[in-house]
Amino acid sequence: MAGGVEGAVKEVKSKAELDQTIGEGSPVILHFWASWCEASKHMDQVFSHLSTDFPLAHFIRVEAEEQPEISEAYSVSAVPYFMLFKILFYECRPNIDGKAVDTLEGADPSSLANKVAKVAGSISRAEPAAPASLGMAAGPTILETVKEFAKENGSPQERTLSPSAVGDGLKKRLEQLVNSHGIMLFMKGSPESPKCGFSQKVVDLLKKEKVKFGSFDILTDNEVREGLKKFSNRPTFPQLYCKGELLGGCDIAIAMHESGELRDVFKGHGIEISNPSEIKATSPDGGRGGITGPSGLTAALTSRLQGLINSSEVMLFMKGKPDEPRCGFSRKVVDILRQEKVKFGSFDILSDDEVRQGLKVYSNWSSYPQLYIKGELIGGSDIVLEMQKSGELKKVLSDKGILLGETLEDRVKQLVNLSAVMLFMKGTPDASRCGFSSKVVNALKEEGVEFGSFDILTDEVVRQGLKKYSNWPTFPQLYYKGELVGGCDIVMELHNNGELKVTLSE
Repeated sequence: MAGGVEGAVKEVKSKAELDQTIGEGSPVILHFWASWCEASKHMDQVFSHLSTDFPLAHFIRVEAEEQPEISEAYSVSAVPYFMLFKILFYECRPNIDGKAVDTLEGADPSSLANKVAKVAGSISRAEPAAPASLGMAAGPTILETVKEFAKENGSPQERTLSPSAVGDGLKKRLEQLVNSHGIMLFMKGSPESPKCGFSQKVVDLLKKEKVKFGSFDILTDNEVREGLKKFSNRPTFPQLYCKGELLGGCDIAIAMHESGELRDVFKGHGIEISNPSEIKATSPDGGRGGITGPSGLTAALTSRLQGLINSSEVMLFMKGKPDEPRCGFSRKVVDILRQEKVKFGSFDILSDDEVRQGLKVYSNWSSYPQLYIKGELIGGSDIVLEMQKSGELKKVLSDKGILLGETLEDRVKQLVNLSAVMLFMKGTPDASRCGFSSKVVNALKEEGVEFGSFDILTDEVVRQGLKKYSNWPTFPQLYYKGELVGGCDIVMELHNNGELKVTLSE
């Protein structure tokens, strides 16, 4: 991969190979990445440079989708994702069972550098550990990467700027881009290879209108992507312009197309209709569901795929089943749909290679999972996650008339109040899965307190939801009458002071 240090980072091909490396005793730092993820590529440069700063540690890169056994073993559901392993001794035995001592999800180069410094120690055994971002080979790369991500993410102040706050230089560039073609589409991906279902839908309808249009892939330029949000006062993509004027996004473009208004607008602005030979055919089936029509698929397979896609209002094509996902990306989408309380159908593409390969052609989307709403392709895990974070997913579901059930907060509240004394722990009272949970269980038993429990390892949605609900990032968590008492340290302090039973009976 470009940007790395030759030979410093190792690729592993199996879980057994990884387990062997972890068991050797040296610190191990894993980077779960994906070739389609730009953030992964940026972070991999930092990762590679850090490997030269800490030669005593093993730096291992794992292609998350290509190594599902490893990704599933460590519940990897998004990239970039880092895991740090180091042999620690407790209760007179080392933790060589493959459990990480630290993790990092997302693109945060400074945090990665400092976490690596803590786990991997110094450049040589004689030197003390120090933040890897200070005076080491990775330093310049870390600073550069921080700047790159700052451009993309901005500060809270930058996110609240008005459209007029776009700098003169960027404003001029955006104006040039917007006016570079009579019809200009700012989209994710290219017309030949859209990177989201909404961009694909607008491409399809422009082809149906038989008009020539220019396009710009906003995934390739974060300055344009963020600047255009302010310039247009529209936070999402795609964005369609005609003669420099914003028409709208996917929903507006579709409504205008279906009513015939879009053609009138084009005609009114002097946009010429192209000859059919100049326009690539969209689909033999009329582009149903926003999907570019496949070529080379039999009528029988095409009909079968359409039947599967429309078999449920919300349909997920995934690896494995919702209760047993076979890859972290599929698990992530399942978790998101459950968080949003959406009823959905699913199809295990690992069980039918004809569907697996055919759907790639039908949807013009090469990877899984694939999520469809009312027959329209939404995208994969990265798109769905982005839509959830922005609130766009909830809006799309509402606009499509999809009824939502109880919220995650409702579910957490119900669990918290299942028992007057409720313990959220790793494992069960009879078989604790961590020492902290075991300590709290023993303290409650010694006090003679009756309590209910929930194993947070059995439900990742509840686990993450409870962290937000309680504003408490670790487990176990002990509740009394719906109110958080605290974690292991607080419970043990109350127990040792003789105050625990009183606290749980007030």
